[in-house]
Amino acid sequence: MKSNRQNTGFWSGAAFGMLTGMVSLISFQYLAGILREPRLISNAVFSREDRFENKETLAMFIAAESLKAGIQTRFITRNMSRRILHAGYRNFRESWARDFSFASYGLMAAGQVEVIRDTLEAFFWYQKADGQLPVKLHSMDVTTRFLHSVFGREQSTLRPLKPKFKSGHGAPSLDGQALLVISALQYSSQVDDPTFLSRYWNRITLAMQWLKNFRGKTDGNLLYQEAYADWADSVARKGHVLYTNVVYWKALTEMARTAASLDLHGEAEQYSEEAKGVSRAINERLWKPKLGYFATSEKLDNLSSDGNLLAIAWGLAKPDQAESILKVMEEAGMAEPVPTRVAYPSYPSELIALENRVGGLANYHTDASWLWLGAWHLIALTQSGEMEQAAQILERIVDVIVKDRQVHEVHGPDGEPLSSFWYKSEAPLTWNAGMVLYAQQIYEKQQRMDENVLSVLGNMVE
Repeated sequence: MKSNRQNTGFWSGAAFGMLTGMVSLISFQYLAGILREPRLISNAVFSREDRFENKETLAMFIAAESLKAGIQTRFITRNMSRRILHAGYRNFRESWARDFSFASYGLMAAGQVEVIRDTLEAFFWYQKADGQLPVKLHSMDVTTRFLHSVFGREQSTLRPLKPKFKSGHGAPSLDGQALLVISALQYSSQVDDPTFLSRYWNRITLAMQWLKNFRGKTDGNLLYQEAYADWADSVARKGHVLYTNVVYWKALTEMARTAASLDLHGEAEQYSEEAKGVSRAINERLWKPKLGYFATSEKLDNLSSDGNLLAIAWGLAKPDQAESILKVMEEAGMAEPVPTRVAYPSYPSELIALENRVGGLANYHTDASWLWLGAWHLIALTQSGEMEQAAQILERIVDVIVKDRQVHEVHGPDGEPLSSFWYKSEAPLTWNAGMVLYAQQIYEKQQRMDENVLSVLGNMVE
């Protein structure tokens, strides 16, 4: 009996030792694989200011370099590769639908049209039969990405990209889907590429059909999203969210314009009517006259800069609404010290994701500032004729980029890149960089127009 117990103990110990050894070996090989990757090299630009015409020119050069740092050749299959725009360089070496779509404005401004087409084609390659497009294209899990960053190693770009169709909290991304549609239609309208629309129009219309499945039951016009589903994915913004529906409205508007250009008059009329319905519903449900801005949602009365600024820049907001929104934002100091803060006032703490609170980044999507929002702030002011305020916003954007020497992901209320023990602001972030380039282009164009008008008026007086 004693011998049997000893044998059982021996074999149990041996099995445990073998299992522990295997786990240790696999862990060693896993970490060794990460450590074999090349060291991360800073993409900070240390060119001297006196080499450039002025500080603004230097800042735009840095922004352009930050944008280009995210362009990499990636494999879609073993035999097919494309030049893809990544969200970042250090941690986010993968392509996100929303990040790319906003950054594509800057890619267009920088003449990187092939990268736009290649990245769009990569997303459409993985479109599902029901029309859903990926949230992102990636090649490694979040833990492996994090460890590469911790050990200061580059993420390999040799592995084929694979699609992910849900956000980190398990919800589909409605804003990313609509933004890819906008990016595709913007590309087709600005680039001489006649084969693009003929090849992808059916896929684009299918993507819009997929979005219709998320129209709320109480409102047949607005999209209804789950918590943690949009770009501010550390905040439980649920329901008819302003930002998501402004993006949806823009997608419908672009569909109507494009369908008309293709002589698809029935489809153009349908999309136009749907866009009007979304605009009407946003104004009826989310415009708060006493507050002077569009509320974040029917349950959240705070001012979220994303939806409000896009509503102005894209023309959904009426001129008096735009004036009111911009006034409230100025009085709240939402563009100080770095343009522009996410929300005012901040979201309730119970809506912030647990991992952000534990990780010391509870303000990631609240009182932190993002330059892509600052860029839309600059555009909104420019298009509203507030050129003096626009110049101030641009100056602050220029100052922070030149100070940081690259375009960071997010800045805290102190004006420094946001960081905690567990996380450091991504640098560079292509979304921010691309939007800064585009916004500065819009501002400069308007400035030249104003100067020409003044010149003509001056000549008339003489």
